[in-house]
Amino acid sequence: MAQSLNPSASDPALAVDPNRRDFIHIAAAAAAAGGAVAVAWPLIDQLNPAADTLALSSLEFDLSKVPLGAETTLLWRKQPVFVRHRTPQEITAARAADHGALKDPESDAARVKAGHEQWLILLGSCTHLGCLPTFGGGEYKGWLCPCHGSVYDTSGRIRKGPAPKNLGVPDYAFLSDTKIKIG
Repeated sequence: MAQSLNPSASDPALAVDPNRRDFIHIAAAAAAAGGAVAVAWPLIDQLNPAADTLALSSLEFDLSKVPLGAETTLLWRKQPVFVRHRTPQEITAARAADHGALKDPESDAARVKAGHEQWLILLGSCTHLGCLPTFGGGEYKGWLCPCHGSVYDTSGRIRKGPAPKNLGVPDYAFLSDTKIKIG
């Protein structure tokens, strides 16, 4: 009888188990995938913003520092933010001007948070050329940009002048009745 070249044909103990080969392939593929993730993770993670950048992305402020009828200016993301504690007269004047004749029509209710109408939080850059408007000037008793004469009302809406849009409203949330988080 001729002897077979395949030793496993005559000895079942030497036979290669196909399930074992599949396991080795799967284990090798899993090890390669794990190695790829281990190499890629630091490269992807370095694309995240630095801790100092994240710290500047939001700002918490205690509203109890601003008395009724007053305003404070904060610096957030290198731009001014007006925090105004509006009087009932200012709120009434802002709501009375809610009509479509505005250059950039927007209701007062859309510019403040419900239940906190006395607080107006605005980006403090004129929408014309980025100047810093001052409060209390102009015929609408809101903000006046001294550079080019843009006039905003008590809700920060453009009423007169070259500015094309209302003063911006940043993303903010009330953490409590006396504390806000901008950004």
